[in-house]
Amino acid sequence: MPSEFTITRRVEFSETDMAGIVHYANFFRYMEAAEHAFFRSLGTSIVDKVLHVGWPRVHAECDYRKPLRFEDEVTVRLLVTAKNARSLRYQFRFLRGDEEVARGALTVVCVSRDEHGEMKATNIPAAIADRIEVAAPDQLA
Repeated sequence: MPSEFTITRRVEFSETDMAGIVHYANFFRYMEAAEHAFFRSLGTSIVDKVLHVGWPRVHAECDYRKPLRFEDEVTVRLLVTAKNARSLRYQFRFLRGDEEVARGALTVVCVSRDEHGEMKATNIPAAIADRIEVAAPDQLA
């Protein structure tokens, strides 16, 4: 069962500001891209139309240590730091080579929608929960 997932991508020109540095908001897009790829690797989607669940964010943060620039290759490492009946928490590490340039976190809650479209927290379906485990403490240092 995975507790970790990694994607690698190259910084696009459109993701940078006038100083040639990745705009801070794009780190949240990178986190979301890694999360979506993680769910696809589990054979599902962030919006599962079979199990009728979705995963809105209830907390997001990012600390920036070094700038990323146009054409830098960045590895986004997702680690599951917590899992309970209705939510997941991830840590994200942004690496340029061996250098950590940023670290982020997301907390997401599993929800379903009623007949009126209202979201309500629900237990993570076993088909998903059984495929995810929390990373070992030594991975999270």
